[in-house]
Parts: sequence; structure tokens; C-alpha cells
Amino acid sequence: MTPPDAPAIDLFAQEPFRGERRRLPLDPGAVLLGGFAADIASDLIAHIHAIAAAAPFRHLEVPGGGRMSVAMTNCGPLGWVSDRRGYRYAATDPLSGAPWPAMPPALLALAQRAAAEAGFEGFVPDACLINRYAPGARLSLHQDRDEAGMDAPIVSVSLGASAVFLWGGQRRGDRAGRYPVHHGDVIVWGGPARMTFHGVAPLPAAASHPLTGACRFNLTFRRAGPARST
Repeated sequence: MTPPDAPAIDLFAQEPFRGERRRLPLDPGAVLLGGFAADIASDLIAHIHAIAAAAPFRHLEVPGGGRMSVAMTNCGPLGWVSDRRGYRYAATDPLSGAPWPAMPPALLALAQRAAAEAGFEGFVPDACLINRYAPGARLSLHQDRDEAGMDAPIVSVSLGASAVFLWGGQRRGDRAGRYPVHHGDVIVWGGPARMTFHGVAPLPAAASHPLTGACRFNLTFRRAGPARST
């Protein structure tokens, strides 16, 4: 079980990739890999802009009414969508009717390397959710439960402005630890941690990064459909 209160860390003063943050266990099956994607982060951001040119960011409607504060888009064979009918994966962008942009090889390779580093060999994601956080945007504690591939891990990549990742327990009411995530950090969770509640605290008003300004991008790789036979 995650400690209820992780140590408080200054998001902007701490050197992000030193010491234990290179590999920080969160729970059995879950690990934060500090700076794992830092060396290719600029290329990843360029890919995000290209994807968004084909499938623009949008604030999805949620089943209970209202819209998500986080703007999002997708790439890969499947994309996550939400509206009054519920949450689901779809092969086409509901805004255009066209297939989602292909997942760039660099993104796929990163997801597979990170999964393997965390002990999940053979990960083949078919969906990459791309979230864009502006100051004040947040993601409430939730479980990722819309995927057919529940035996596959989740790989989450942070780019741009720093944020606080919330890592809870197996019940919504469990207290969540707070873990700063910086540009290039990757979090992987699967196995016994696959259904852990998690989220992102509101992005601070002072959020900033030289490559993204006041925004934070997050890439979340999942296997949404059934495993492919080989």
C-alpha cells in the first residue's frame, strides 16, 4: 500500500533525475522511472504537435454532463473517447470520422522500453492517449478499466511543465500519495497495481517549461483491444 503522504518535494527546485528517482517503486507492479524519456523528449513533443494537427485536441464531454478540464487526442489503432453515452475506445476520430493518426515508431519504442524496464516484457500498445494540461487542469482519481487488455501494463510519460501525480489504492476512498513528475519522467503500472486509483493534481498557475510554456503533455500507452496472436 502506498504511504498516505509521500514526502513533499519542491516541483521546480529539485533536480529531477537524481538518486532514487531514477527508479522509485510506488507499489508492487508500479514504478516511477525518473528522466527515462528525457533524451528524446523534444522529438516526442514534435510528434505530439504533428498528431494534433491531424486530430486536434478537444475537451471531451463526460457521461454525467460537463467537460473534462484536460484537453486530449489520440494516436494508434484505437483512441479513447467520451460523451454522454459513456467511455469507450473507437477506431475513428468522432470529430472527423477518419482513423486516428498512426502511432509514431518512436512512441511505440519508448513505451516498450519503459514497460520492459519495469518488468513487463512484450508490451504492444494499440492506443496512445495524449493529454494537454493547462494551469488549473486536473485528472480526478480513477481506474483505467475500459481496456480489453487488463493483463497489460499502463505506461505514462510526462512532458513539459511539472505536475503532481496522485497514486491511491484499490478503493476510491484510499488516501493517495503525491509524487512530483517532471519533464521526461515515466510511470509504469501493471500486475497487482493495474487497477490502482490514480490521477493528477491541478496544474499550478506558475507551471512553465521552456519547450511547452505553461502546458504539460502526458502520453498514456495502453493495450485497449484483445492481444494479437503471433
